[in-house]
This record gives sequence, C-alpha cells and structure tokens, in this order.
Amino acid sequence: MLPGVPTMADLRETLWKAADKLRGSMDAAQYKDFVLGLVFLKYVSDAFTERREQIAQEVRAEGIAEERVADFLDDVDEYTGEGVFWVPAPARWDNIASRAKEGRVGELLDAAMDAVMGANDALLGVLPKIFNRDNVDQHRLAELVDLISDARFTGHGDRPARDVLGEVYEYFLEKFARAEGKRGGEFYTPASVVKTLVEVLEPYQGRVYDPCCGSGGMFVQAEKFVLAHSNRADAIAVYGQESNERTWRLAKMNLAIHGIGGNLGPRWADTFREDRHPDLRADHVLANPPFNMSDWARSTDDPRWRYGVPPAGNANFAWIQHILGKLAERGTAGIVLANGSMSSKQSGEGAIRAALVEADLVACMVALPPQLFRTTQIPACLWFFTKDKTPQGGAALTDRRGEVLFVDARSLGTMTNRTERVLTPDEIARIAGTYHAWRGTKTATAAYEDVPGFCYSASQDEIRTHDHVLTPGRYVGTAEVDDTDAEPTADKIARLTKDLYTHFDESARLEQAVREGLERLA
Repeated sequence: MLPGVPTMADLRETLWKAADKLRGSMDAAQYKDFVLGLVFLKYVSDAFTERREQIAQEVRAEGIAEERVADFLDDVDEYTGEGVFWVPAPARWDNIASRAKEGRVGELLDAAMDAVMGANDALLGVLPKIFNRDNVDQHRLAELVDLISDARFTGHGDRPARDVLGEVYEYFLEKFARAEGKRGGEFYTPASVVKTLVEVLEPYQGRVYDPCCGSGGMFVQAEKFVLAHSNRADAIAVYGQESNERTWRLAKMNLAIHGIGGNLGPRWADTFREDRHPDLRADHVLANPPFNMSDWARSTDDPRWRYGVPPAGNANFAWIQHILGKLAERGTAGIVLANGSMSSKQSGEGAIRAALVEADLVACMVALPPQLFRTTQIPACLWFFTKDKTPQGGAALTDRRGEVLFVDARSLGTMTNRTERVLTPDEIARIAGTYHAWRGTKTATAAYEDVPGFCYSASQDEIRTHDHVLTPGRYVGTAEVDDTDAEPTADKIARLTKDLYTHFDESARLEQAVREGLERLA
C-alpha cells in the first residue's frame, strides 16, 4: 500500500458514506442508481488518468520529442487497447469536481454520462442520466461528488483500478440488496451460493448463460473461476438476459467493470415473452430465477415445454425447461430454486419432475441450509442438470446413467449475524468435492462413497419408489452416531437421573429461600 493511499476498507467506508448522503431524500433503489453510477464514472476517470500517465512515461522513455507526446495521449487506441474506457475531457472527474459547487452539478453529470457512452460502444444506453431532475437535491448531490472525490481506485499496490472497483461494486450490490429487503433479491444472489454453483459446474471454457442474470454476479464468479485456473478471461463467452431495466443497466456496468465482454441483448426483455438468444446452445447455465413466480408470460403451446406445461401460478418448471432447451449436447446447468420444486405435485409439477428424472437429465440435488438468502425466508435448493451422464470418451468420467446424487447440506453454514448465514469456503469445497468424486472429474481427490446423513447416489428405481420426489433428506438417511462413548446405557440413565434429582432439590431449596425472604419483607 502506498503512503497516503486508503485501504480497501477505507475506500468502502468512504463510498458507503456517500450512499448515506442521499439515503434521506430517496428510496434505496433510487440511491443505488445514483451512487453506483457516480462510482462507475469516478472509476473510469481514475483508470483513464492512470493509463494517461503510463502512456506519457512510455513515450518519454522511448525518447520521443516532447511536442509529440500529446499525439499519443489523445490516441483512443492507446487506452481501449489496454481495456481502458476513453473519457472525453468534460467527463473527467477533476473537471466535474472543480465545478460541482457552481449549482449545475446535475447538468454536468448527465452530460458526462452522455459523453462516456458516446465514446464507448460497450456503454451505450447503460449509464444513468438521472442527476439533473427537479426531485434531485443539487446541494446534496454536490456533497456526494465531494465525498466520492476522496475515493481513489488507483494506487492500491499492484492491483489494477478495475480489480479494486470490481470488489467495491460487488460489496455495494450486497449492501444495497440488504437495504432494499425483498426487492434486493431481484438483482443479487448471495456470494457463497454463486460460488457453490460455479465450483460444481467448473466452467473452464465455453458459453455461459444466465436467463435471469440480475446484476451479473454469476458471470463475474465464472470469470474469477476461469482466471484462477487458466488466467484466460477469453476462455468463456457470456450470454444473459434481464427483464428489469435498472437491473440490466447494473449488469452491463458490472460486466464492463470486470472487463467481461458479455452479450446481454440490446436492451432488457422478459425471457419467456421475448428470448434474446433463441439459437444459443450453452455449455454451462447458471441461474437464480425468482422463487415461485406467479406472474409470468405463459403460453400453453410453447415448444419449450417438452416435459409438460408448467402451471400458470408457478414458473419454477418453466425456468427449468427453458434452461434445458439452451443446453448444448454435453451442457450442464446449476439452478437455485425454492424447496417446493423438489416435491410439489400441484398442477402437474410432479409429472414434469418425473419426466425430467426419466429423461436422465437430473444429475444432483442439494438441499441448502436456511437463512442464506436475507431477502426471503423461503427454503432453497440447488438443481444440477447434465445432458450426458456417460463417460464422454476421453473425459473418462464415471458412468452415472440412471443415477442422481443427493446432498443434504442443511446443517452447513455459519451465521455472520443474527439473521444471515453463509457457506464457508471449506463447506463449498465439500459440496463441490462430493459431486466431482461422484462424477469422476479430473478435480476429484478421492473415490465417491455414500455418507449417511450427507450424500447418497440413488438409482432411478429408488427415486420411483419415492414417487419422483427429489428431497435429499429422503435418500441420505441419518448421520452415524458416535459410539466412542463406552458408558453402558443403563449406567448413563442412572447417572443422568441422579443429576436431574439433584437439580430438583436445589430448585426447591432456592424456592424456599425466596419465600422466606418475601415473608420477612411483608
């Protein structure tokens, strides 16, 4: 860390104070757009300035005449070639900050957003132009600009500005999701749940798709996985769709911040009503659809319903079938759904679930612990699908045709506060490691074994005896009891009974003492 440069914790605190500046004058959804838009503008300006200084140093080091330095500083390719957005002069943060107190800060910011979008095709229609409106307190907005001016996304050791902002952006998305309560679930999936999906699917390469991508967290985590294993961000191609305009913009900014060139469609759109990627065949699908969505664009003759028409009152099996229709020949998918999807028989859902099992598409079911989702108390589970359970030739996987892995993870997780639980890295590794051992992937570290109370590989015949209910608790059984206690049962009962009577006697003694004390007071 350089002298005078704030730590990441300092940076987060500064920016969260900025969010609080507007908390009293607008709701959480509005100030989320304001703050994240401004943070993004500050970041692109910082990154631009950092690159500009690098260019000057490089040019002078090559001995180029000083009068020609400006030509290189104004060459757009010198920036975009390094993954840095071009920022026109009026949109540079120093220019905005120096004029913020003139009373026209909203006008300056809207113009800056326009200028940055106009100079960078990837940002067209993405940045918010909401600052120069009658309902925006321009004085508070100027104070907000001052606070954000204290934040520096550059100079954090050897970490690029993009990585620093990426971390801040993810932190903010989580904080805003908490602030918005239930609505926050529309754009944010808890990080430990996303990591579990990614670690199980292992998207080393290929096309990654999310039909309800929210703010793009699945894509960011997939990219982190790829970078951790191959250092090649271009190993995956990202495709997504989002029906909410404001959330679609958040996702576009999130991908831009992380340098991910994803295709989220030219604009937001409802996946059921208007599929933006009709011809896509994805290698991996990651999704957290809205739980038990009752208001959705349903058509009974939709060709996607190969395994049964989903009920009008619940879109869970519509999401599943849409996703299955997107999978390539050997594609895999991981989906977060409400627990009811594992056992419901209402309105034909049981028949659809049975058809999925009989088609041998279900690979693994994971029952999640409670309280992972701060925005809902609905218990959740993970469905994992694969189009091909064969050894797949050179891949030399374990042949799992006609089998489903069940994992009961309900006892896992650590409470981070009174209401919220997270899966730890070791617990995520345990879930993913169990799947990879079962499937026989290259990352498996041991042969698969059923573990009573935690995991079990069931045949289709066994699943039929349970009427195609896929709740892991029905299959994994109970955990083995520790029999290391050598005390005979009869002796243990006698000892515990004696202890209990001793507690009764002490309770009676204390009761008598209290009564005597009260009588003296009377």
